[in-house]
Amino acid sequence: MKIKAQKIDLSADEIIKRTINLSKTNETRNFESTTYNKLIITANPELINGYIDSIFVIKRGKKILKEIDSSDFNFKKIISKQHLYQTEKISKFKTLNGQNKEIILATRMAGFKEPIYEYFALQLQPQSVYDHKYSLVEKEYYNPISKRGLSKYNYNLKEVIQLEDRKVYRIEFEPKTESKKNKLYGTLFIDAEKFSIAKLELRVSRILKVFSLHEFDFNVEINNWIPKKTSLTIKKGNSKAPIKILGETITFEGTDPKLNPGNKKYASDFIEIKSNTTYFEPRFNQISSLNQNDTEIEINEKAISKKDNLWYTYFNDSTDVRSNPTYISLDSLVQKRRWENKIKIGRKVINGYYPIGFFDVDLRYLIRYNNYEGFRLGIGGVTNEKLSKRYKIEGYGAYGTKDGFFKVFISNALKIGNQSETWLGLSYKDDLSEIANTNFEIDKRVFKIYDPRPFNISTFYNHETWKAFLETKMIPKTQSVFQITHSFIEPKFDYFFENNGVLYDDFYATIFTASLQWNPFSKYMQTPSGKIEIEKKFPKFTFQISQSLDGVWNNYFDFGKFEFRFDYQKKFNSNHKILFLAETGYAYGDVPITHLYNHSPNNLNKNKILKRITFAGRDSFETMFYNEFISNKHAFFQLEHQFPKLEISRRIKPVFSLVSRYGIGTLDNKEKHKNFYFKTLDKGFLESGFELNQIYRGIGFTATYRYGANHLPQFEDNIAIKLSIQINLGFNN
Repeated sequence: MKIKAQKIDLSADEIIKRTINLSKTNETRNFESTTYNKLIITANPELINGYIDSIFVIKRGKKILKEIDSSDFNFKKIISKQHLYQTEKISKFKTLNGQNKEIILATRMAGFKEPIYEYFALQLQPQSVYDHKYSLVEKEYYNPISKRGLSKYNYNLKEVIQLEDRKVYRIEFEPKTESKKNKLYGTLFIDAEKFSIAKLELRVSRILKVFSLHEFDFNVEINNWIPKKTSLTIKKGNSKAPIKILGETITFEGTDPKLNPGNKKYASDFIEIKSNTTYFEPRFNQISSLNQNDTEIEINEKAISKKDNLWYTYFNDSTDVRSNPTYISLDSLVQKRRWENKIKIGRKVINGYYPIGFFDVDLRYLIRYNNYEGFRLGIGGVTNEKLSKRYKIEGYGAYGTKDGFFKVFISNALKIGNQSETWLGLSYKDDLSEIANTNFEIDKRVFKIYDPRPFNISTFYNHETWKAFLETKMIPKTQSVFQITHSFIEPKFDYFFENNGVLYDDFYATIFTASLQWNPFSKYMQTPSGKIEIEKKFPKFTFQISQSLDGVWNNYFDFGKFEFRFDYQKKFNSNHKILFLAETGYAYGDVPITHLYNHSPNNLNKNKILKRITFAGRDSFETMFYNEFISNKHAFFQLEHQFPKLEISRRIKPVFSLVSRYGIGTLDNKEKHKNFYFKTLDKGFLESGFELNQIYRGIGFTATYRYGANHLPQFEDNIAIKLSIQINLGFNN
């Protein structure tokens, strides 16, 4: 109830500033609770007319019945008995000194025996109301209770009320500037004594209508407010185009006044998403550490197999009579249409595989092209969990139509660590590799549906390689590979390497390599099948060291390499994006050209611009000619500014970017490399240009200009125009 004639002795801004100053003190630093969450996709049947419409057309001046539209009628009939979808989970939620951890004890998703793990990673509501930014329905907003928020919002003290017999200020806030972008509005309920948040309401009303509510209880034991319940409602807003949310699994259809001049309401316009979380059994100051603190969420097989309905009934809202029929209906429907199996197939296709029985066919090996092999036709893949979860066989075979040779690869590995995904294996490969190319062993897991750069490469070396390897995620927030390889290497072009007065046109190399990628700011989820990177955050660091093993298995040359990569991306609320990439490498000792650095060139050495039009690569120099520069010490920098999508039409939404690249390198003992002409990059290499990607169906183009110390005399020789192909599969690497 309201406090009558209560004197307001502070302004809204003063209250907010005090709350900000005390936010670290008031945020519960050591807290755990059991939580129950239920998400439903539903609609209110009372709002739907449910009429059966007759659709007529005019033909030869006569009104003729075309069809009976019963979609609204059938929709109301279904939604009156059940929800469209629902999922539940019971978790133990822990927070310690600003770090959060969720251990999922039980879960069930309508229709699925095994849950879709990616759902658990969706950030629908902020976990803490004191964080610098709120993540609300996968979009970030500045917290009004933050120093940055003071410059972003206007505050209006409406009244003083009483919550749980405590004096509380009710303050409304709104953004200072209006724009077409989503803006955050809301109401803060701030304890007048503690200056802590007692209740929070958040609203967004543009292309989506979002209402988020955080309710708290005042706990006498810690003399502060603790979480009681959170709820979230998402409804369709004003948008001509369809809106995809929740990892693009839910789509709200657009409303175009031109296509619907009468603004008629259809059944789908009443669909809403509701998520409710309730906190039980709060405990304080009992957590000494968060086990496996490199993972934000943990779920094991027991949580999946736990199907005791009584357990859910203890937490569930018994007044929701549409809940149980939803499970019965969707379990039957999903099984009948094999949706669960289709989702599993889709997951593998995203990573470049198509499952056939116990074997996942690797889509990367089917067909490729380069100037040396011509068309490279092949087939390969890896065994899956249907054969064994702890042992796998991987391999491929390929044939080059131009060089006329077969290439093979076979590998077998044993899983010796489940949670760490540690594999110990042995492999054999007889294949080609590009000379002087920077290759991080850890990158082999990245699937590119189309990699255009190798299209025009002609300088390869053949290698027959035995490899013993260990792959693991044992070190927190890393992926790593440790391997020993023994190779017979034969360059497939006119080249000799001179060492100690002897010319070599082939050689043996035994090399130890350690490759590690560290993502310290990313968030991970531990599932029964391994760790998943649920939120990719930057920067990311990649390290790799290699050393030939002198005197081991007939090794010819003594050399080593060190490589490092720094990858940083930042997306702004304005949908602008900055990408920065830095790579450096140092090869020392007696290093043949096969193991040096070529700076990733991607340009044909032809005298006309149109003759040089090929496909743009990724992180490559588009104006640098193939094999133009070789180095044993090099550094590469790339800066890209991506602008928001240009919405030319519903189907044409290109992405415009400005790109600049710089490289520098040196080469020791150039005279040792015989019969092969190249230059060194001591004076550096500069190019800049623009990219207009994904104009239509992933096709775009780029234009780049070469300048600086290695600028060419003929103006047009410095220009590279390329086609680009970027196919979005719905997930980012």
